[in-house]
Amino acid sequence: MILPGRNIALSLALLASAAAGGEGRKPPYVSGRTLLDGEAVDVVLASAQAPEAKALMVQEKEDVFGCCSGDVPRPSSSMMEEGECAELVPALIGEAPQYSTEQALAVLDDASAAWAGGSGEWTQMSLGRRARAIERFAEEFLPMRERVVETLMWEIGKNRPDAEAEFDRTLAFIGQVLAAVRDADADEYSGRWRLIGSTHAFVRRTAIGIILCLGPYNYPLNETYATLIPALLMGNIVVMKVPTVGGLVHMHAMEAFAKALPAGAIHFVSGTGRATMPPMMETGKIDGLAFIGGARAADDLISRHPSPHRLTVFLQLEGKNMGIFLEDLFGTDGPMPGHLLDHAIGQAVTGALSFNGQRCTALKLMFVPEGKGEEVARKIADQVEQLTVGLPWQTFGPDGAYSQITPLPNRKRIEYMQSLIEDATAKGARIVNANGGDVVGGGGSTLMNPAVLFPITPDMDLYHEEQFGPIVAVAEYGDLDTVLTYARDGWNGQQASIFTAAGGDGDAATLIDRFSSVFGRINLNAQCGRSPDSLPFSGRRSSAMGVMSITDALREFSVPTVIAYKENGIQNNVVRDIQKGSSFMEDM
Repeated sequence: MILPGRNIALSLALLASAAAGGEGRKPPYVSGRTLLDGEAVDVVLASAQAPEAKALMVQEKEDVFGCCSGDVPRPSSSMMEEGECAELVPALIGEAPQYSTEQALAVLDDASAAWAGGSGEWTQMSLGRRARAIERFAEEFLPMRERVVETLMWEIGKNRPDAEAEFDRTLAFIGQVLAAVRDADADEYSGRWRLIGSTHAFVRRTAIGIILCLGPYNYPLNETYATLIPALLMGNIVVMKVPTVGGLVHMHAMEAFAKALPAGAIHFVSGTGRATMPPMMETGKIDGLAFIGGARAADDLISRHPSPHRLTVFLQLEGKNMGIFLEDLFGTDGPMPGHLLDHAIGQAVTGALSFNGQRCTALKLMFVPEGKGEEVARKIADQVEQLTVGLPWQTFGPDGAYSQITPLPNRKRIEYMQSLIEDATAKGARIVNANGGDVVGGGGSTLMNPAVLFPITPDMDLYHEEQFGPIVAVAEYGDLDTVLTYARDGWNGQQASIFTAAGGDGDAATLIDRFSSVFGRINLNAQCGRSPDSLPFSGRRSSAMGVMSITDALREFSVPTVIAYKENGIQNNVVRDIQKGSSFMEDM
């Protein structure tokens, strides 16, 4: 824990002691795996067993180093002296298969054979049978919870409560999706006949084709499966690109998929995106793209498709979400303005720094009325200085609370944070909090103390770029037009948070009206967020294309198919007989 008034050497000594002592953890080791003929096998076994012509044979694999240290030597008393620090060196935690371009294309060929123009085994299953298969996947995956949690902690630095929450939320999401398609009142899935005039119509949503699914490193399980599971359930064949960072959790999941789904329903490709993704897209065999990541990479992938007009695209991209402190928070005649300001500060800190700010929904720029920025930045800094900084499994205090700030996944993220801080401070901003921006643990460490920066001005990179890390940026505005212009002219259209103490006669109503055509969600006196999953999660401009939620995701990866006939007594008997023999029309 980096404490106010303590030097970093002493704080690191405490951290190293915890890592090597009773709170220490041996790093997991996750073997590289691949799906071979529907079985999850180690890549070495796959190489030994597969014939030379079998393209799923993976001969190359790469070591995966986590964000956290393994056995850190217990510090001696001399380490307490100023300037003497132990190194926090990333530990070897697993291996990832490295598919060549040829192997990636062979995986796509297998997916195409499984799709078979819509006639493959998975797609031709009834919706009810696919639902039961997905349910079995959840049952097989549940016992792997601890393995997945440990992997999330070591690979991407997610603390234990957050890692557990990601796993649990993913399983809850699967249950909610299954409940949605089993809802007897959901006409899109229940398969009830409707009479419209003289036409009897049976409507049920079904597959698009082959879906290429790419998820992010920050929520490699939850956000990826929020698209992958609905796509599978609707009968699509999924090819999942395992992320370079955060990909080891999927090595665990492969076992559950292999036990629950028929061969060919899902495929995995691991390795560099450059060697695997563009060549697959260029074949034209991809029917849908589910992509969560950066807009530039998404644009490049989409442009590679020879017929982009027939590519179904679902994107969740960046967000430079604003936290807007309105003037009425600082008055004396509003409803408990002091209390609401303190609440706003708490939400700002949580919104900016949950999981080290590595969330697309994080608050990435605070707008504060002119003359109030110093006060707000200082209040934010006071709270930031009380945050515990440590390893994902480390606990503090009598109640055993886990580290609130943990290592970033790799040095590239640290270097980017440093470049943003250096640019801002060179142009007049200052670091408000003690030890802000300091990297704890030597040159190889990825553990960074959060930095509160003020004042942030339009000439600074941090005013425009998404930091996606532990930096709290505070800017001042002279009038509301500054905020409105920033929202109107920016590239981002995801979310905003408005902090206010006034009612309908204040600026909040004006902002809501103007923001309603700019952002997908407007939060009142609360941080930005995606939950609950039943709500639509959307965005405009370069933040999103498509809507994510329990029901919206099912629609994004399916199309309605209509079976219709005209009212006729003889026809009724014929249709009933047809329905009895049809998997597509089978009751749930």
